[in-house]
Amino acid sequence: MISFRHIYHLTIFLTLIAGTLPAWANNDAQRILEKSDAVRNPQRSFSLTTTLISYKDGKLLDTSKVQIYSRADPAGGQFRSLLRFLGPERDVGKLTLKSGRNLWLYDPVSHASVPISPQQRLLGQASNGDVVTENWAAEYRATLSGVEQIQDGDRQTRDCYRLHLVAQGIDTTYPAMDLWVDKTDFKSRKAEFYAVNGSLLKTTYYRRYRPVLGGVRPTEEVIIDGIDAGLVTVMRQQDFTWREVPETWLQRDFLPQFRGN
Repeated sequence: MISFRHIYHLTIFLTLIAGTLPAWANNDAQRILEKSDAVRNPQRSFSLTTTLISYKDGKLLDTSKVQIYSRADPAGGQFRSLLRFLGPERDVGKLTLKSGRNLWLYDPVSHASVPISPQQRLLGQASNGDVVTENWAAEYRATLSGVEQIQDGDRQTRDCYRLHLVAQGIDTTYPAMDLWVDKTDFKSRKAEFYAVNGSLLKTTYYRRYRPVLGGVRPTEEVIIDGIDAGLVTVMRQQDFTWREVPETWLQRDFLPQFRGN
């Protein structure tokens, strides 16, 4: 028989749990994810430049630089993006197009555009899917794992919602991820990305929030390999500007004609 004391302690335990999470949180995890998307990404067309720098045990390995043109797709809540490679010399002129769930790489030497995977590495620990603009709420279903205090990429203590995200399609960059979203302002602070078998692929910290494109957004991401923590890739964004991206630029058939400016 369950004693009154057992019931009392169970009630206290459940009360403590309820005090940890807002009452609405489990129902609104998707809304938290949408708000974090709105912090990371503007809601209309823009361009920026991203520099990727890869390190091994603190030593520089390689660099790459791309110009990104992104246009919000009102129909699906996702972005369509065109990447133009600015460096290194071996990659200058190459293009990557993301339209819907499809990605293509265009090489001006062969004049051919070939399908590529969002999981394919672009440089170091950064994949194609890490570089193109993405609204995660359009691709993942979120549940609230809890509220946690973490150290962010600037070694500041943050109270965060911890969301567990599961992909809703087979063409997403990662099958699952955990995302820590700041309780005070919905800024993404940290993410862990997982393989199909559940193993950790990488950890990303979102840093250097600055006023750009009508909001305070991250301008640097630090990506740490899930197996070898000495493998680190830094992605730095700059040259943010509102830009009307023509519809023609986002067509695969137009890639050989693209000149950019």
